[in-house]
Amino acid sequence: MKQTILATTAILLSGLALASTAFADHHGHDHGNVETYKIDTVHSSVEFSIRHFVARTTGRFSDFEGTLTINRDDLTKSSVEASIKIPSVNTDSERRDAHLQEDEYFHAGEFPLMTFKSTKWVEAEGENKFKVTGDLSMRGVTKEVVLDVELLGFGQGMGDNFLSGWVAKTTLDRTDWGVNAGQPAVGKTVDVTINIEAIRQ
Repeated sequence: MKQTILATTAILLSGLALASTAFADHHGHDHGNVETYKIDTVHSSVEFSIRHFVARTTGRFSDFEGTLTINRDDLTKSSVEASIKIPSVNTDSERRDAHLQEDEYFHAGEFPLMTFKSTKWVEAEGENKFKVTGDLSMRGVTKEVVLDVELLGFGQGMGDNFLSGWVAKTTLDRTDWGVNAGQPAVGKTVDVTINIEAIRQ
């Protein structure tokens, strides 16, 4: 009789634990204080600059999206995935933007999307700074890149929105992805700055 009671109690406790887990998952409270954030593109930007003869030319992409999975207990266990639509490039020159879509540059007709998926986060020197390594795919080529990332903070936004803010910077050698045109008038290295405001889901 005693064994039956103990077994019944164990089953009930297991059932309650599973129900509690299901309830937490259903309401978006992930295990280990993990939170999902979607990039708010209205308050974010993907910008770049590149050498042109003796000066620098700037540009940006206006159509992009991404998701950050943030472990608030250990940020090095976080991850990010993002994509950028190549045809949204904007250098304030319609003629140049059209040229950048062509095969010798982005080859956007065949490869309209650029993607990034992180593989590792490590703490860097300085408060709230990280080295985020990931795979950047463009023009059918995937290369590993490292982003210098700074967490700007977490906080309440408009309405019920809870936000996280980030800035990421890196320098890319465009020839690694087969973008070789325009040299030497146009430089090989591209400085990239990404400003992110993301909304917790």
